Amino acid sequence: MRIRSSVFACFCLILEVLGIALFLRGFFPVPIKSSFSSKSKLSDVPPEPFTGVLSLNSSKVPDALFKRVVIVLIDALREDFVFGPNGRKYMPYIRHLVERGSTHSFVAKARPPTVTMPRIKALTTGSIPGFIDVVMNLNSPALLEDNLIWQAKAAGKRMVFYGDDTWVKLFPKHFMEYDGTTSFFVSDYTEVDNNVTRHLDSTLKRDDWDILILHYLGLDHIGHISGPHSSLIQPKLMEMDDILKKIHGSLILKEAEGALPYLLVLCGDHGMSETGSHGGSSEHEVNTPLVLISPAFKKKVGMEKPSTVEQVDLTPTLALGLGLPISQNSVGRLIQPVVDEASLRDQLRFLHLNGHQLSYLLKDSMPAYEKEEGYEQFRVAEKSHGNWVKLVVEGNTSEVLTNMGKKVFKQYLEALRAMSEALSKQLGKYDIYSMVVGMVLVFQVGIGVLFLFNSRIFCVSASEVDLPVSSALLSLPFYLLCLLLSSVHVLVCTSAESSCYFCSLSWGLVFGAVALSSALLCILSPSHGGVSGGWSLSELDILLLVGTAGHTLSLSASSFVEEEHQVWYFLLNTLCLVVFQDVCRKYFRERRANFGSLEDEDYILPSNEGDAVASPLADLGVMDAGSEKWLALATPPLTLACCRLLRSLNQTGVQWAHLPDLGHWLNSFEHKMVLSLFAALSLALIYFLVQRRCSWVSKIALALGLLGVYSYRAAVGNVVFPWQHGGGNMSKGTVEARFVYVFVLGILFTGSKDLLRSQVITADARLKSRGLWEIYSGVVLLVALLFRAHNLPVLCCCLLVQTLMAQFIWKKLHYDAAQTTIMHYWFGQAFFYFQGNSNSIATVDISVGFVGLESYVEAPAFFLTALSTYAGPLLWAAHLVCYLSSEKRSSVAVGHGCYCLALLRSVPAAAYVVLVTALRYHLFIWSVFSPKLLYESMHTLLTVAICLFFTTMEQSRRP
Repeated sequence: MRIRSSVFACFCLILEVLGIALFLRGFFPVPIKSSFSSKSKLSDVPPEPFTGVLSLNSSKVPDALFKRVVIVLIDALREDFVFGPNGRKYMPYIRHLVERGSTHSFVAKARPPTVTMPRIKALTTGSIPGFIDVVMNLNSPALLEDNLIWQAKAAGKRMVFYGDDTWVKLFPKHFMEYDGTTSFFVSDYTEVDNNVTRHLDSTLKRDDWDILILHYLGLDHIGHISGPHSSLIQPKLMEMDDILKKIHGSLILKEAEGALPYLLVLCGDHGMSETGSHGGSSEHEVNTPLVLISPAFKKKVGMEKPSTVEQVDLTPTLALGLGLPISQNSVGRLIQPVVDEASLRDQLRFLHLNGHQLSYLLKDSMPAYEKEEGYEQFRVAEKSHGNWVKLVVEGNTSEVLTNMGKKVFKQYLEALRAMSEALSKQLGKYDIYSMVVGMVLVFQVGIGVLFLFNSRIFCVSASEVDLPVSSALLSLPFYLLCLLLSSVHVLVCTSAESSCYFCSLSWGLVFGAVALSSALLCILSPSHGGVSGGWSLSELDILLLVGTAGHTLSLSASSFVEEEHQVWYFLLNTLCLVVFQDVCRKYFRERRANFGSLEDEDYILPSNEGDAVASPLADLGVMDAGSEKWLALATPPLTLACCRLLRSLNQTGVQWAHLPDLGHWLNSFEHKMVLSLFAALSLALIYFLVQRRCSWVSKIALALGLLGVYSYRAAVGNVVFPWQHGGGNMSKGTVEARFVYVFVLGILFTGSKDLLRSQVITADARLKSRGLWEIYSGVVLLVALLFRAHNLPVLCCCLLVQTLMAQFIWKKLHYDAAQTTIMHYWFGQAFFYFQGNSNSIATVDISVGFVGLESYVEAPAFFLTALSTYAGPLLWAAHLVCYLSSEKRSSVAVGHGCYCLALLRSVPAAAYVVLVTALRYHLFIWSVFSPKLLYESMHTLLTVAICLFFTTMEQSRRP
């Protein structure tokens, strides 16, 4: 059966998309949410358990424990800033209250992702947000889920808020008074806090509010700028300590005789890593202090080690303390010491309400909820509680009653713990069957198409494909496969403990999918039609294939994900050794005729002089045959040396990220002159490596732009000019950065103009190549501006390795497009880690998003942050495009290549499936590293697609 290749390509693309969608449908866990669309109400509160005939038990929430609540949330407040050895120096007043005051102190563990918006959702709803909230953090939508703020407003509580405007976006029209401040302009760590504090005096004097929420941002911004050990940390924490002292003093003065006490809450939304960022799961990022201050608590007699609670536990605690219903989706449990001073009956009632809410959420989330240990324990505790209440109503006052009440109390605590843990673990439930079905479909289409287009049997012409549909549908394997897959489906769906999405489909639809899958497997089978033969693999091919597959498999182990950079460093070193072997073989073992013929010299770099500028070294007159041989031999060792130097520049990963490195040494104040020298030399070498490929206009713009980069770094205090002796800075670098942006845009415009002219006006390959290289140089200039001063050698080494490898390795050793593509991919991944990045969100430097900006603007901030983070892979991918476009190769099989490119882009989806499937049993890794892994999987898809595309084109050229 002959069909048009475009139709076949579209059909395969649709199947690939369906397979990936089905896989993702099973991979992403169903969120823990109650099935009730409405929010909790006081009328829905269950009555107090009672086993007697008379219904004398209470059906309402016990009276509120606190009249007023003040929540002071200090963004990025680490646990050791309060409870650590420096706590007395950083926050002396709070530390005194922790040791001697009427307080309860805890270490509240935040769940990854440790980003502000998900943490606010966790604090107000008691639920555990997912990583999708990291993206939504940039533009927080209104929170429609049942939450503490809505419950307080519904109960008539008057609320006032000052601080991070994320609260205002999440809870619009909930506060009677508010003043929001954007949290994303991290260069400012004074005005964001002053904007909160300026309202304090007038607000504290008033009596027209019940809940006051203050969200301070300065500490978080300092961390992003200079880290947790900056000299700015102590003054900022002392400022926060003075503010808390003022608030506490005002609450004490307003305390009335016989009235309900106040509650002052000091907490952090997340912590701060050793690099000053957050988002991951290190101890410093997830451990935050929680200090509850109230005259209702007993005074301390000394410093006690704070116990550990979950951050979501604050939600039910505040709800019950204010006499409000607990949010329906809360997985938190009551912080028991807070209610220690209440009567035993009220304590049991609080625990019963918390347990009732968790049990109903458990029912909605798990079909087999009755088998859960926590649910059974709660039912037992509830029954015992009813017996105890009956004795209390009957007037029993014996010691047996007290002991029985304490026993019920312990039963409730154990039941709450078990149900909370069961609900938290529900996040790791996956629809395995749907994942397997999607994976099989993707692999089937991808591998089948790969064999199809690398065989001559099916390819009739550039526009048609001959598929043996009739013979495949009438074959015995087709019917056997249909029976096998149908029986597997019946077996899985009748024995599955939980519902599967694929099992919920109609039998007709399932049978159609089974028949389609069986037919595709028979049609695209590599053995069908007599497909034979294979590719001959060199040592380099084996290394590239085994290395890529081995890296993917390594992601099934948490340690390999945490220290993934070690894998790439090892692969890169091995690659250099194999390349060195190929170089030695070429120059010492092989004696080819016509060595160095014109046909080999196909790597053309445009210049003003004409045709024959191959590299910057050619202009220096050192490119004779002998020197070329030794330069080729020196390239792999020099690449190894560069990689070893860059490994020492930035510690990354998880286990050893805290160790000092060369970057820390360079950034210290006493070594600023050394850093300045390194930065200046790096910028000069960057210009030397890039300018030869550009027009004279772009050369001038590039030189001025790199000078502006150094001026910007001097303006912000990272480096110094030789004549600069004072420490004062004239500006924050805004003018200097914008100066560089002008030249970046100019170079990009010049390159785009040349590229457009080569495509529209004249078919000039040289003009096209120059346009691509100029766009590439504009990106290099922008990356140089965004990179921190100590990372400029990373950019310099990146360009140096690209130049040497392009001139002496890829061209001279006749590596094909597939090999070159995979090598570019490996180098790009390694340079991602050379920058100091890791698989944790905490290593994302968001401060670069505000280079040249005076206020927060979402689009450029997001773009600059992403560009800086993934500069390594981006530069190597861009270089690949420029390098391949600069080769003197005829455009063969263009028609064949067009539809192959469209089709083969979908083939490597199998790599994505393997990657995420390996993470199935590693929930911790998924919760911490998924953003990087999702990005990397998509990057892998594109890279392997390009590799397969050019491989297919190479195959099509062969006779």
